[in-house]
Amino acid sequence: MTTVIVDYESGNLHSAEKAFQRMATETGAGAVAVTSDPDTVRRASRVVLPGDGAFPACQKELYDHRGLFEAIEEAVIKGGRPFMGICIGMQMMATRGLEYTETAGFDWIPGTVAAIAPSDPSLKIPHMGWNDLVIDHPHPIFEGIDTGHHAYFVHSYQFEVTDPAHRLAHCDYGGDVTAVVGRDNIVGTQFHPEKSQSTGLRMIANFLRWAP
Repeated sequence: MTTVIVDYESGNLHSAEKAFQRMATETGAGAVAVTSDPDTVRRASRVVLPGDGAFPACQKELYDHRGLFEAIEEAVIKGGRPFMGICIGMQMMATRGLEYTETAGFDWIPGTVAAIAPSDPSLKIPHMGWNDLVIDHPHPIFEGIDTGHHAYFVHSYQFEVTDPAHRLAHCDYGGDVTAVVGRDNIVGTQFHPEKSQSTGLRMIANFLRWAP
């Protein structure tokens, strides 16, 4: 069993690799590999797609790595392997993103990635730092994690889902801001679990044990 963290040159993967390797060892979940090889992704038992920066740039980098998105889609959508998107890796599951220009997403979870607009003008954008999670729908990814556990966010845009059932958790930042999305065998976190201390490590462990 191998959990693959997809490397498409859109983010520093060191902290994510360390966190997933640590929890894979603790849970007996097998190996963790960072790769940009489509064949390795295609054979993976689980797929993790991180992403830092802007939606259009990440999408371009992913599609510029020839065959990589197709391998992810084959493993996750056709093969039913568990998938976790992190930050922009989560946002790209949407139908479209509106950062700088309208950009097509994977359309795995219907919705739009739009600018955060807090009701309180004193709240700064980007939304940066620790915030409490509010669980909207129970999910195996939240085992041992309750409303009030906190996670580390850095973002200016949020995933506005079309179907409320797909928003698994949110936080409050001058209004609801999507924190976790999911359906079937796919989940995504707007925050960085690898930087969210005990809450994030627990979520990673839950993902590695998840059998959708």
